[in-house]
Amino acid sequence: MDHQSRLRRLVETDWYSPRRLLSSPIDFYFPGDRFIPNRSLMNLDQAHGLLTNTTKEYHNPKFSDAYRKKVAENLTLDSEGRPFRMLVFRGNPKSCRKSNNGIDELRREDASALRNSPKQCQPRRLPKKEARILDAPNLRNDYYLNIVDWGRNNILAIALGQVLYLWKGESGKVQKLLEVLEGNDHPTSVSWSQDARNLSVGYMGSKLQLWDAETSKLVRNLEGHEGRVATASWNHWNNHILTSGSQDKSIINHDVRISNSATSCIKAHDGEVCGLKWSNEGNLLASGGDDNLVYIWEPSKMSSPNFLHRFNDHRAAVKALAWCPYQLNVLASGGGTQDGCIKIWNLQKGTCISNIDTKSQICGLEWNRHHKEILSGHGFSTSGDGNRLCLWKYPQMTKLGELQPQTSRILELSQSPNGLTVASAGADETLRFWEVFGPPTRENSVSHLDGLLSLKTSLIR
Repeated sequence: MDHQSRLRRLVETDWYSPRRLLSSPIDFYFPGDRFIPNRSLMNLDQAHGLLTNTTKEYHNPKFSDAYRKKVAENLTLDSEGRPFRMLVFRGNPKSCRKSNNGIDELRREDASALRNSPKQCQPRRLPKKEARILDAPNLRNDYYLNIVDWGRNNILAIALGQVLYLWKGESGKVQKLLEVLEGNDHPTSVSWSQDARNLSVGYMGSKLQLWDAETSKLVRNLEGHEGRVATASWNHWNNHILTSGSQDKSIINHDVRISNSATSCIKAHDGEVCGLKWSNEGNLLASGGDDNLVYIWEPSKMSSPNFLHRFNDHRAAVKALAWCPYQLNVLASGGGTQDGCIKIWNLQKGTCISNIDTKSQICGLEWNRHHKEILSGHGFSTSGDGNRLCLWKYPQMTKLGELQPQTSRILELSQSPNGLTVASAGADETLRFWEVFGPPTRENSVSHLDGLLSLKTSLIR
């Protein structure tokens, strides 16, 4: 039996194949359906690459232009010159199963273009110095306080002694919001609401207040604590929920819309609550305390001490807490002097996925929203290597670089609303602005004029 007869017999026994293609001279294998192709016989990677490639049209060098023209005519018209109304899938011919390196060629071209592009080959660098320094007299040198916060309105709130100031990022103007005139009382925590309309202010004397930043007027007092209010955090999704932590070891949820604002109170920590952070989705709350513990809470269960997770891996107080902006259920926490570790937690599994021993007190953590990085601010050190800023690559947690702005420790970090600048408050009574999260910088060094401008000191009062 000749080849043509064998082929005809093979195709006749295949009920998938349309009768009109029985005379095909190509030896097909494992044919597909008339309407649905057999995906196991298709090179999807090559097809996707060729369809999405805009650099040049790829042609197989084995076929001439005349052949391609003839194929195009046969694909669009039948034997009588009428256009096809239906595509018939027959699987891949055996002759086409040879390896095709078209996709590899495209990848090599893209890699070559990246290497030859001067802008894209430049690595992102840390700034050599501060973009700006503000004098912050009477800034309290206390690890447990949270007295700096940068709101979405581009206004930075900072407490200096008994006075709370507002620094406007656009104009650089400074406004005094309030001053405490009663004894030794003073602000111990500040936190902007998500819409930046209200500013919460906690005090040494256990008060918690809401202030309207636009009118500079007191909105209301929130009751419930019996010790200094060292930390507070607004729920990102429920802008009327404010959570505060105190030296009395309690965590209170406040609904600022109702007269009796305290909706729940939790006493799980055995020490002062000095760190609170709601997740970006508002479905989880992280709390850190002077008892070296980190708790994770769900809003629906905060009327009871039933926590979701309890982490006891730190060996010192936990103030620095930061939720990852691009990976859900990932939290970073930093411990005090006797711990000095940055820990990354997977809250879906309740496990620590990364642990970096920095050998220095961690006073603040800020995620980079434009690159997968996290910045840490450090204070006292057990090895003499403290008082600096460190930038880490996530998730590898390899150090990309560090900055040492002063000999005094860094107390707090706060990020600008556009995510490009980080402000660090130091025990040397300065507020320094770092453009550490910005795009790649120029290769050329900073001029002397830029140096004079960046080191110019102005007062925040």
